[in-house]
Amino acid sequence: MTQTFGAPGPQMTQMTQISIPIAMLALVIAASPVSAQKIERINPPGLSTPTTYSHIVKVGDIVYIAGQVGANAQGKVVGPGMVEQVEQVLKNLQIALKSQGADFSHVTKINIYTTDVDAFRAADAAAVRAKYFGANRPASTLVGVTRLASPDYKVEIEATAHLPGGVRLLKQ
Repeated sequence: MTQTFGAPGPQMTQMTQISIPIAMLALVIAASPVSAQKIERINPPGLSTPTTYSHIVKVGDIVYIAGQVGANAQGKVVGPGMVEQVEQVLKNLQIALKSQGADFSHVTKINIYTTDVDAFRAADAAAVRAKYFGANRPASTLVGVTRLASPDYKVEIEATAHLPGGVRLLKQ
């Protein structure tokens, strides 16, 4: 096979005529403004009513849940023990997830902050976590801290979840 370089032949001219409109279309598409996804800030019933943050921020199919602590909707700490606080934290996360049509199987990532890593990792606290997450264990980071927002809090867990297909709940 012999290749000849020089002036374009009829086939080359046809390819150029087709390529230019395709390239122009690609530029138009690339230059088109991409519509930003709506950001929703939600404080569902059943959780406390914060004044400086939102319990949930939802962008498209992703739900970001603020750190939940061992306090009920009235802001009362449920008790001094790690197990009872972990239970309340996970109940609060469950309320937030349900408000968006999700459950613990949709949680993709959690960040855990605790004032007592050993107590948090103990078998009784692990059993509470297993009760809620089961086999749906999310990516997880555990951080030991000196203290949380209140000296009475032992643990705080924030979560990110991916909503199941088609779930689009309106702001509550």
